[in-house]
Amino acid sequence: MYTFSSKLRTFSFVLMFVGILGIGYGFLTAPKTIQDVEKILKEEEAAHHEGGHEAKAEHRDVIAESHEETAKHSEDIHTSVDSSAIKNEAVSSAVHDTLTKAVSSEVVDKSESKTEKVVEHAEHKSEAHADDHAEHAKHVFHQLRNKPWAALYVACIFFMLISLGALAFYAIQQVAQAGWSPVLFRVMQGITAYLLPGSIIFFILLLASGFHMNHLFVWMNEGVTKVGHENYDAIIAGKSGYLNFPFWIIRALLFLTVWNLYRYYSRRNCLAQDESTDNSFYKKNFKMSAAFLVFFIVSESIMSWDWIMSVDPHWFSTLFGWYVFASFFVSGITTIQMVTLYLKSKGYLENVNSSHIHDLSKFMFGISVFWTYLWFSQFMLIWYANIPEEVTYFVTRINDYGITFWGAVAMNFVFPILLLINTDFKRIAWIVVMGGTVILLGHYVDFFNMIMPATVGDRWFIGIPEISSLAFFLGLFIYVVFSALTKAPLIPKRNPFIEESKHFHY
Repeated sequence: MYTFSSKLRTFSFVLMFVGILGIGYGFLTAPKTIQDVEKILKEEEAAHHEGGHEAKAEHRDVIAESHEETAKHSEDIHTSVDSSAIKNEAVSSAVHDTLTKAVSSEVVDKSESKTEKVVEHAEHKSEAHADDHAEHAKHVFHQLRNKPWAALYVACIFFMLISLGALAFYAIQQVAQAGWSPVLFRVMQGITAYLLPGSIIFFILLLASGFHMNHLFVWMNEGVTKVGHENYDAIIAGKSGYLNFPFWIIRALLFLTVWNLYRYYSRRNCLAQDESTDNSFYKKNFKMSAAFLVFFIVSESIMSWDWIMSVDPHWFSTLFGWYVFASFFVSGITTIQMVTLYLKSKGYLENVNSSHIHDLSKFMFGISVFWTYLWFSQFMLIWYANIPEEVTYFVTRINDYGITFWGAVAMNFVFPILLLINTDFKRIAWIVVMGGTVILLGHYVDFFNMIMPATVGDRWFIGIPEISSLAFFLGLFIYVVFSALTKAPLIPKRNPFIEESKHFHY
């Protein structure tokens, strides 16, 4: 039986405590009013004021030019009239004065009319500037208010999907009747134990979005589907039959419930198999796992549309469900590897050998390449087609998130290739741990890239809210997983393939 070490337990509590403090700090320091945003935007305000001063200077130059034109025109008229008087002495000086006054009056009227138009244009421009400024401030206000929510959301969904990825891998092993993996079943079940608390917290976050406590999902904003409303969006209105809160939250509840029910009953059957005299519970798990995988592959795609892709409701990709699956699936497998190596280092899992580590490393490497294939396919097709409503998704991320966008590719493809392509390296613990750490951080960044641009725009940075959210959920994950590992023996006793698994060598 595994014993949860006091040091690791304390470490998990410290992470959760520090994470809660940082999360609270993120919410407390978020702007509360538009006036708070005005202070944050002082530099932009200064730039706007400079633009206003230039407009006023331009206005004064126009007025000065009009006065110069009037004076010049009047002088020309005087010259013309004087010349005419010299040539024709019959023209009286009274006529000359009358003509001069009339023409001068006409020029002055034109000048005043021109000045009035310039002033009117300046006032209109000033009003438009004020409206643009107010709209910009409101937009930035929502982005900065979203920032702690988005940081919490990214970390929450990332760790929950890690446990879901491990659950899918476990179900695949059951259906495939794999002979190499039963010695790792308890590790997989321990990791999937996080699915329940992770699902509860995540569902609360979804409810918070539905009750307008944040603006993570713009399709939930008031009036977006009402024609004539200032927030009306024709594209979102066209999707309202699917993207509406009641249907959306019911789908979420259904998916989370079924996933957790499968996890609960499959583990119960696995534990019951240890005490059984036949393989009846193993067969039940086989049938249940087959049914779960059918439900999973459908629900996983819909989940990715609902919880991730819909933060960008104007954009869609037919590859997105597979892309998200590859990301959290390899993260789940990597976590299985990391927990296994930790337990091995503490003297547990004596039946796990280098061949088991090698096979897990092969999955880490293979699914990383699969993720890269999907990343490139999605990016290349959209970029090459250059359809504005599609390519905007990548333009935004390349321009505003260049470091994390290309960094995710390096961490999730380049590092696994360099570290794990060699067969011998797949068996060396410190190399596998280093590669696994990079992969997990890389896929956190991947989820960061998928969610942050649509929720906080260019106001992003990895600061206290992001690090604290990651720390809290990591601490909770460690506590739940390793507590679950203490509940049952780490090696299943009566699995039909347990002996083959114990003597597995490659």
